[in-house]
Amino acid sequence: MLIDEIKKGNIQAMKEHDSSARAIFGVVMNKVLLNGIELKKDGKEQTDNDVIQILQKTLKELAEEKENYLKVNNAVEAENIERQKQIISKFLPQMLSEAEIKAIIATLPDKSIPAVMKHFKEHYAGKVDMGMVNKIARS
Repeated sequence: MLIDEIKKGNIQAMKEHDSSARAIFGVVMNKVLLNGIELKKDGKEQTDNDVIQILQKTLKELAEEKENYLKVNNAVEAENIERQKQIISKFLPQMLSEAEIKAIIATLPDKSIPAVMKHFKEHYAGKVDMGMVNKIARS
């Protein structure tokens, strides 16, 4: 599972005394743990797709945090946040390109926006930016 890879990354960061990497791994592992608890309450098991969604959400939060540091001219922290984003990105699957999304939409029998969004959510969760799918489906 993906969480096992993240735990290995955390152990490696500990061995290398990398406090920046340790910090982001700690944040991600806590979010995954809390999500797992919530899912177990509902009688569900945590999957890699759940972990991917957590990683993607964390990346968005880091991007916002970086922007805020840049607004107050704190380049050192902004650079640290960028490094953390790169660390997290290594655990995400390769995202589909715009051309690949267009090709998939072209093969669908129903090209209505709700049908396209449903198809991508079911078959490509975590591998595609749903905002981009929406934009392409509307064009």
